[in-house]
Amino acid sequence: MDDIFLPIAIVGLLFVALPWMVLHYLTRWKSNAGISREDEALLDDLHDMARRLDERLVTIERIIAADDPNWKDGRLADSASRRRIEDSSPETPPRRRSRSS
Repeated sequence: MDDIFLPIAIVGLLFVALPWMVLHYLTRWKSNAGISREDEALLDDLHDMARRLDERLVTIERIIAADDPNWKDGRLADSASRRRIEDSSPETPPRRRSRSS
């Protein structure tokens, strides 16, 4: 009896259970492929918040520029020098020292 049960169980698992599981999770995955309404609302809120923060930043920059017209030039020079330093840093690992014996 055991000799018959094992091959039937293996065939059942291979040709029935395994495809059923794959197809089941494929349909679940496809039904949840888009974003939900809650996620869309959250993205809209985050977009509005980012837009308001950008407007605040522009307002602050205008206030500072009215107070000190050269402040942005100094900031740009600092970032350019920082970029030059980062570009000149070696990206490859240092070479090994040769052994002199």
